[in-house]
Amino acid sequence: MSVKVDAMGKQCPIPVVLAKKALEGMTVPGTLEVLVDNEVAVQNLSKLAASCNLPVHAEKTAEGQFTVTMEVSAPVQPAGETVCAPDAREDLVVAVGSNRMGDGDEALGKTLMKGFLYAVSQLPTLPKTMLFYNTGAYLTCAGSDSLEDLKFMEAQGVEIRTCGTCLDYYKRKETLAVGSVTNMYAIVETLAAAGKVIKP
Repeated sequence: MSVKVDAMGKQCPIPVVLAKKALEGMTVPGTLEVLVDNEVAVQNLSKLAASCNLPVHAEKTAEGQFTVTMEVSAPVQPAGETVCAPDAREDLVVAVGSNRMGDGDEALGKTLMKGFLYAVSQLPTLPKTMLFYNTGAYLTCAGSDSLEDLKFMEAQGVEIRTCGTCLDYYKRKETLAVGSVTNMYAIVETLAAAGKVIKP
């Protein structure tokens, strides 16, 4: 069973209310797909899915268009009142300068980086911006093991920016799969203005 809810143009709490009603009406396994037009709605729908223990996937499909998909394996009854939280991003920048974490074994470093990016996507308060440069640029391109996590964060309003010089150097510009291209001046400005910076 696949249920689609069009909540485009609807302000909170309407997308969450519509999703709760749709979930309550799902008596067999299937997917619930909710279309919304803002990042805060994506965040609140993702919280609804988490409160129901449902796997959720969110993706920015176009400018001002997002799809939130919940996998429903058994009937659920969303509990509690509908709460719309404000934007769940803080003045935090994550700067990723490599496609691996640490200096040891390469395979272990890549596994650690994948785990790190997943962990960032699960933070209760997401970063405002994520910057990718040097070999970190590989992580935002086609074939990256972290694309799903990065697209999930982008759909919730996290700015994903990748160094254009790095994409050119590694011949990856045509394969950029999430976020936008930036330059070193903008990277420095973003880092200088950040309240906090995390560099894995």
